[in-house]
Amino acid sequence: MGAVVPDDGPSGVKAPDGGWGWAVLFGCFIITGFSYAFPKAVSVFFKELIREFGVGYSDTAWISSILLAMLYGTGPLCSVCVNRFGCRPVMLVGGLFASVGMVIASFCTSIVQIYLTAGVITGLGLALNFQPSLIMLNRYFDKRRPLANGLSAAGSPVFLCALSPLGQILQHEYGWRGGFLILGGMLLNCCVCGALMRPLEPPKKSDATKELDEKKVKKKLLDFSVFKDSGFVIYTLAASIMVLGLFVPPVFVVSYAKDLGYQDTKAAFLLTILGFIDIFARPICGVVAGLKWVRPRCVYLFSFAMIFNGFTDLMGSMSVDYSGLVVFCIFFGISYGMVGALQFEVLMAIVGTQKFSSAIGLVLLAEAMAVLIGPPSAGKLLDATGRYMFVFIIAGIEVTTSALVLALGNFFCIKKKSEPPHTKEEAAEREELNKSEDKTPEDAKVDSIEVEQFLKDEPEKNGEVVTNPETCV
Repeated sequence: MGAVVPDDGPSGVKAPDGGWGWAVLFGCFIITGFSYAFPKAVSVFFKELIREFGVGYSDTAWISSILLAMLYGTGPLCSVCVNRFGCRPVMLVGGLFASVGMVIASFCTSIVQIYLTAGVITGLGLALNFQPSLIMLNRYFDKRRPLANGLSAAGSPVFLCALSPLGQILQHEYGWRGGFLILGGMLLNCCVCGALMRPLEPPKKSDATKELDEKKVKKKLLDFSVFKDSGFVIYTLAASIMVLGLFVPPVFVVSYAKDLGYQDTKAAFLLTILGFIDIFARPICGVVAGLKWVRPRCVYLFSFAMIFNGFTDLMGSMSVDYSGLVVFCIFFGISYGMVGALQFEVLMAIVGTQKFSSAIGLVLLAEAMAVLIGPPSAGKLLDATGRYMFVFIIAGIEVTTSALVLALGNFFCIKKKSEPPHTKEEAAEREELNKSEDKTPEDAKVDSIEVEQFLKDEPEKNGEVVTNPETCV
């Protein structure tokens, strides 16, 4: 890894907003799909695992829980790795971990071994891919970033619609061991996506700026200074409350339909409806968030999406037949897609490119605790009351509360002011630029001739990718 150019996102690089960025977006789409859909897709193998090892459904459900816990809980570890080695090598190693975990799991002889392989190792591999892919997407897109986030987030419902039936086919044809082995081979595509993440090439700088960059090398592996930003603290608190109830309705809606007396296939079709709507909601929301008037107020659009989602849960608690659940899934798919498309876009806008790698790791760690608490707590409430209505009401209240925390906190606690340089380094760069603008007319004339000649000799390199043999695919 020592030969790899570290992609620490220097502030002097302009986001291309296209070009190789579309390849990065494609890789992020695939990584997002695997990361979010894979923990749900492996559930199709649970019946075979129950029969093979003689365990209960709750024992096999721990596989998905461990996968999600690793995806969220290892956020700070991923941030440290990215800040130390760069996004590309971390993703390549993560792809190998994800694949090896599933391959080894196909030879396991106990459920505990599957926890360690398909759960811990594969979960860690997916986490080492998911976070760096978002960081690279943030570096390659600026003006088109809301659209890019919406398109990459669409990978989750697309892969869920594809992996679940694929898993059923693999289980029927090859059994759970053969299915795990084939899925492990498919996860090697994460390495291909990691190879697409070329670091951006910084522009040529003066000697003073080079000395400044040498000081920047001593950057923190995990920047806790983001907690000094009131916007980040409010966002983290709101996101943690939101996750408590956000994932509850999709988990319980199928069981809700079964308890109303509908067939298993008809009940499962509700998730298909939800996923289909979600596929289109995410990119459309990304387009809306990128509009000139909307983008500066994106945090309020995110708050509206959460209120919409919470209100949908409250209305869904009143469903008494299948048609009511279908309407609930349609509106939940829209609101869920909006939340998925905006959550990381808002975080990027709050903390900026330089601190995003640390910020996302800390946010995911906070959300991990909520993910582990939310669905199990809802299950206990269902066991105690025997009514799904209360489960949906609590989920709706939690998501709505998170929206109010974000919107009111942003409105009352964050003062709008002109943006000064955030760091001493940026202040020094700003001062250097000001000095260059104060040159005499003769110096400016000479500089303009040199610039004109430079542009004739070679194309503009600002925002291009490194193409030396060590970093090329």
